[in-house]
Amino acid sequence: MEWNWHLAVNVFWLIIIVSFVGWLFVRSFQNSESPGLLIFKWGLTVPIVIFLWREIGPMLPQGGAQTIAGMLIATVCMVIIALLWRGSLIESVVKPFTAIFDGGNEPPEKRPFYSIAQTRRNRGKPHEAVVEIRRQLAMFPDDFEGVLLLARIQAEDLADLSGAEITVNHFCDRPEAPLKLVVAGLTQVADWHMKIAADVDSARAALQKIVTRFPDTEAALQAEQRLAHLGETEKIILAQHDRQAVAVPAGVNNIGLLDSTAFLKPAEIDPGKLAAAHVKHLEAHPHDTGVREKLAVLYAKDFKRLDLATMELAQLINEPKHKPKQLAHWLNLLANFQIELGADVATVRSTLEKIVESFPDLPVAEVAQRRLARLNSEFKGRQDASGVKLGVYEQNIGLKHGRPGGAGA
Repeated sequence: MEWNWHLAVNVFWLIIIVSFVGWLFVRSFQNSESPGLLIFKWGLTVPIVIFLWREIGPMLPQGGAQTIAGMLIATVCMVIIALLWRGSLIESVVKPFTAIFDGGNEPPEKRPFYSIAQTRRNRGKPHEAVVEIRRQLAMFPDDFEGVLLLARIQAEDLADLSGAEITVNHFCDRPEAPLKLVVAGLTQVADWHMKIAADVDSARAALQKIVTRFPDTEAALQAEQRLAHLGETEKIILAQHDRQAVAVPAGVNNIGLLDSTAFLKPAEIDPGKLAAAHVKHLEAHPHDTGVREKLAVLYAKDFKRLDLATMELAQLINEPKHKPKQLAHWLNLLANFQIELGADVATVRSTLEKIVESFPDLPVAEVAQRRLARLNSEFKGRQDASGVKLGVYEQNIGLKHGRPGGAGA
């Protein structure tokens, strides 16, 4: 019974050793740069180990000449094994340190390469470039760089704008597509529609997809900004496509002999008409921050209406999607108007403190703190230059027509 137990233990350890040696051999073979040499080393090592185990091992306990002879033979065999494996042993010791710099045995990350496609495109062979890009995308279908490059060649080199839009939409319409890449793709499609085809309706549809898919985000806000100015962009692009001769009026004769040249000055824009135009624009595009800021400045500078300027700036400040730098700019602008138009120190201080409270860890808070420190002197200097009377403009100008997000005076 005891003999069977020892046999089972020996068999168990034999299986463990054989498994370990087998695993070590397979792993070494896979990582080896010279598999043939590795097989040769193992081919010599295994018989030597077996010889040491079966022939030399029993000689060592004999004593006398048998032990000495066994030790000499074992030493020679170990030297042979050391010579066979010295390179691998050194590599095993050094490899963990060199792996810090060269990555060790980690295989390089597989990624697509578009240099061949770019070269073919540069040589005026867009069709061949498309074939190469599609070959890369077949292996890496989620690579946005390749998708955008393919669409760019379709739109700019092959004049296939619809095909380019389909390519981008195929990527962007997937639910898992990242917001940043979707926005970049759809914005590029809108640019192509404007620059290549001067098609404002298709550009508007591409930008509207961003607003619809990512509502209440900074990306949607930026898309709405662009939507608000598509009409102006269209006029510029159409003017570039259809350049017409411009008639230059004749100059004034004997200008140096005239008593006055005041009539030559361009007529100033009526602030009332400009305010009404801004209001009308905001009715259609309530998220146009540029025009709303201009309207606030117009109310403060031309109409001296702090309440109306505050209302416009408040709509910008209370919008959570804007960046801290923009919000700090509007709060500082509001503080300027409050000082210029007669608000008390406490009101101005409260306005500037909102910057510090909202963004305590950002540089804009530090700037606001410095301004708060010198607020009394600034307030005094501005008030000394105030005292301007209201003009004859209608006080509720621009607020007759109810605007989305606005309030009547």
